[in-house]
Amino acid sequence: MSSKPVYQRIVLKLSGEALQGKSSHGIDHLVLVSIARQIKEIRALGVDVAIVLGAGNIFRGQENTASRGLDMDRSVADYMGMLATVINGLALQDVLEKMKQPTRVMTAIEMQRIAEPYIRRRAIRHLEKGRVVIFVSGTGNPYFTTDTAAALRGMEIHADAILKATMVDGVYSADPLKVKGAKKFSRLKYIEVLKKGLKVMDATAVSLCMDNKLPIVVFNLKKQGNIKRVVLGEKIGTVVS
Repeated sequence: MSSKPVYQRIVLKLSGEALQGKSSHGIDHLVLVSIARQIKEIRALGVDVAIVLGAGNIFRGQENTASRGLDMDRSVADYMGMLATVINGLALQDVLEKMKQPTRVMTAIEMQRIAEPYIRRRAIRHLEKGRVVIFVSGTGNPYFTTDTAAALRGMEIHADAILKATMVDGVYSADPLKVKGAKKFSRLKYIEVLKKGLKVMDATAVSLCMDNKLPIVVFNLKKQGNIKRVVLGEKIGTVVS
């Protein structure tokens, strides 16, 4: 493993579920502290860090309403999910700022009292000044996931890679928590992910990354220090390129 980062600017994609820890919903403060410490570690290496947050720990849009038999318009459900990402973003910002790490929360849906409106040039400037930028509200549009937001923001800020933090140690042929003997992939091509329907990111996000040659690294967030290991080029997880 190199002592120098192989990526100089990353987008870290965190699902809402990653923030809930062992709880069934909500935010686990200890998990937030662990993630914040790991982010500080890679900032100390000089890596520019942008973060895109999901909100599955609070509200999962269409999925949430369908499972409960609620007849809610898809757009309304998606906007509710976008607003839930703001709660997660503010929580992460608070923990990072208490660790003396400057941050900015930038939102695709304007709410000036609590976050800056997303402006591409301003986001890049924040990164250049060593601030961690937390992108919330997805793309600001219904029918698009936070995976797509991560791909879009990654291209806009000229990131070197998307780091997709998950609860398992890479991409498998089937869910390894449910299927015994599921095969783990160390490397995949974008087109393989699309053809096999593998659960890396949604098809729109993968297609965007393929068109713009933006690598995706899928790794296990639960293992302390894994974000740093990925940034330093250690061969963990699955690389999609």
